[in-house]
Amino acid sequence: MSSQGVIEPVPVNTKGKVSVRAAASSFIGTTIEWYDYFLYGTAASLIFPRVFFSDMEPAIATLSSLATFAVAFLLRPVGGVVIGHFGDKLGRKKMLILTLLVMGLCTGLIGLIPEERTIGIWAPILLIVLRVFQGFALGGEWGGAALMSVEHAPAGRRGLFGATMQMGVPAGLLLSTGAFAAVSTLPDDAFFSWGWRIPFLASFLLLVVGMYIRLAVTEPDAFKKVQEEGKVAKLPIREVLANDKRRTLNLVFLQSAANVGYFLITVYSLVYVTETLKLPRTWAVTGLLLGAAVDLCLQPVFGWLSDRFGRKKVYGAGSLFLGLYAFPFFWLLESATEPLVWLALILGLGIGHASTGSLHAVIYAEQYPARYRYTGSSLAYQLSGIISSAPTPLVAAWLVSTTGQSKFVAVYVIIAAAVSVTCTFMLKETYKSRIDV
Repeated sequence: MSSQGVIEPVPVNTKGKVSVRAAASSFIGTTIEWYDYFLYGTAASLIFPRVFFSDMEPAIATLSSLATFAVAFLLRPVGGVVIGHFGDKLGRKKMLILTLLVMGLCTGLIGLIPEERTIGIWAPILLIVLRVFQGFALGGEWGGAALMSVEHAPAGRRGLFGATMQMGVPAGLLLSTGAFAAVSTLPDDAFFSWGWRIPFLASFLLLVVGMYIRLAVTEPDAFKKVQEEGKVAKLPIREVLANDKRRTLNLVFLQSAANVGYFLITVYSLVYVTETLKLPRTWAVTGLLLGAAVDLCLQPVFGWLSDRFGRKKVYGAGSLFLGLYAFPFFWLLESATEPLVWLALILGLGIGHASTGSLHAVIYAEQYPARYRYTGSSLAYQLSGIISSAPTPLVAAWLVSTTGQSKFVAVYVIIAAAVSVTCTFMLKETYKSRIDV
């Protein structure tokens, strides 16, 4: 009450509300983006070899289909630099709206492409073109969503809020896998002719929801401060390369274990379980659903742990786990027992990916100053995709098809884990650093 006897309003913690709103926006938007992306990965393993590469031998068709999955990774760094450039100059929000729009439209249009037997070679060509635009958009999407959640986060809770954004990755996987699980119950004729298209067409509806949510979010204070002080970078990429070349190179290789492990589990395991082991498709799909659910629940736990003990300790432990788990993962799959197949995918996603993937947003955002943070974090993150994410399904398929053994794929994972652990030691610890500079 004031001296005049007038009751004064209780101050509202608007900063907290803004932080939660930004985190929710990043989570939902990222969920929709990765729903689109993982939908393609699942279809590239199960559907596209028969629909768009039907005139090839089965093994060649699968490799060709997985190659279209990898194509997008080549465009992601380009999208990261181009969209990051404008994100550092014009703001995070505008770019996030653009990337969501492009991703949603491309995914929906893939569901409308006629089969190869109907329009011939134009079917795979259209597929690749839409996949390229998907990759370009995702290249800029990730950095903006990461910055929106981390820059808005309260002090001392950036790991938790950054993990909230990263939860959109398993949420998108859960949503896309669930959609495919639903249509997988159809008879094969219906599934391969029109059933697989339903999850892709659903992206049009999800796009409307995502746009509504992202239009309501505001720019982070860190970017506003850069604008107010007249410190907006004229050419962000030049500053990244001039000031943080070594740091960027380390970040490019940091997530080798997380990327190799994740895309081995979420993309190649579908091929391995169904084509190599001749096990029911539903076993792998159900296992991915369960694994994505556990991953979703545990990501904020690891984000919170990184706020308590540091990014390096949590991330290094997660990378080490992925290396140690490489051989047991295949042993569980090769048991040809449904619960053990589920367990293989649950442990890989729920422990291996949750402990590493949950920290990518906060680690990458904290490594760069605000004036070129969008460009720097996007470039490092997306280049890592080319090196360690894109080749994984192809390398795994090639190793198994040429040797007939999974142990060489396990060694591949162990090498990636060794690289990640080394890069973690070289990483600057930032969990107590300021981010508004």
